[in-house]
Amino acid sequence: MNESDFNPLALDNQLCFGLYVCSKEIIRLYAPILEPLGLTYTSYITLLSLWEKDNVTVKELGAKLFLDSGTLTPLLKKMEGQGFLTRTRSTKDERTVYVKLTPAGKALRKKCLDVPKQMMCNNLMSLEEGADLLQNLHKLMSRMVCKNK
Repeated sequence: MNESDFNPLALDNQLCFGLYVCSKEIIRLYAPILEPLGLTYTSYITLLSLWEKDNVTVKELGAKLFLDSGTLTPLLKKMEGQGFLTRTRSTKDERTVYVKLTPAGKALRKKCLDVPKQMMCNNLMSLEEGADLLQNLHKLMSRMVCKNK
């Protein structure tokens, strides 16, 4: 394709649109897997983060998940109502809230061990293609986060 034939405003030429569609569709594929566990995609990634490091502040969790407090607070409230976690205000600074898994939240980890395998059964790409894509996405995320700070 000649540079003069390239339309920079064509929807199909927008990287952001391709990423948006893929993100939406991947989240849609997660729904039937997570729903029986009482989870949404956002609650699932929240648990993934807490299984890596528990008893963190809401601020730390939001930074790790790239979620603002307006999104995270209602999510955590819902997950607390489900019995997966607790939120506790710091005794030193009441503005700081800690998020900690309950025994039920910890036990849910075992039930989620098959989630990645079930997603792979969707045959979206080979393991090698997935690893390459993940590596490129991490590079892109790193560049974007550094640029936006």
